[in-house]
Amino acid sequence: MTPSPTPRSTAAGNLRDQAYVALRRRLMSGEFSFRDRLAEERLAALLGVSRTPIREALTRLAGDGLVEKRQDGGYYPAEPDLGALRDLYEIRVTLELRGLQRAVESGTAHDPAMLEPLRDTWRALRDDQPAPDPAFVVLDEEFHITLSRASGNAELAHMLDAINARIRPVRMHDFVTADRVELTISQHLGIVERVLAGDLEGSVAALRQHVGESMDVVEKRAARAITQMVLNRSRASGIRS
Repeated sequence: MTPSPTPRSTAAGNLRDQAYVALRRRLMSGEFSFRDRLAEERLAALLGVSRTPIREALTRLAGDGLVEKRQDGGYYPAEPDLGALRDLYEIRVTLELRGLQRAVESGTAHDPAMLEPLRDTWRALRDDQPAPDPAFVVLDEEFHITLSRASGNAELAHMLDAINARIRPVRMHDFVTADRVELTISQHLGIVERVLAGDLEGSVAALRQHVGESMDVVEKRAARAITQMVLNRSRASGIRS
């Protein structure tokens, strides 16, 4: 039997999560410069916590692709590659549309056993919309991966997953406002309901519009964050080591 967490371990977990969320928000808003070494001691003072939750938060953020560890052993904000973003989005669209188009060509329907629970999940999200949070990108990716897998070609889903991992740090910028979360939920439902109804041509058009709008929003918001980071290079914030 697994022991119940103690109040101390629960508090420590809360501090880790709070430090992670706070640093992620500051990174995505462009508060730090690309030249800022994210020193544990000074970040701890900034957030009013010890160095341990900061250290763990930086490790998680590195996994997200939002910070990078350089040769000096320190963590720095990672610079999004907007030049490659459109190319990667083009590959993403190609993979996703292929999953829909192959069903049109072969006459083989998507697996309803996978899509009906997916539809129900997003209906529940529509009825009880989550607060905007960059982590919503994970739910978004799960939707697209499941849709691709339901087409019957598992390799398409594997390739899409690899592309998603590369653009995830930038795509987090898509889900920081309630209107984008609401629109994404609505568009996802429109896509999956069309597929279940056999309207594959309609689902192709809806998917193309959905991904294109996401790319435009992500590009603009990430560009603003990058601009802010560049402007912050010479500021006196106390974050430099």
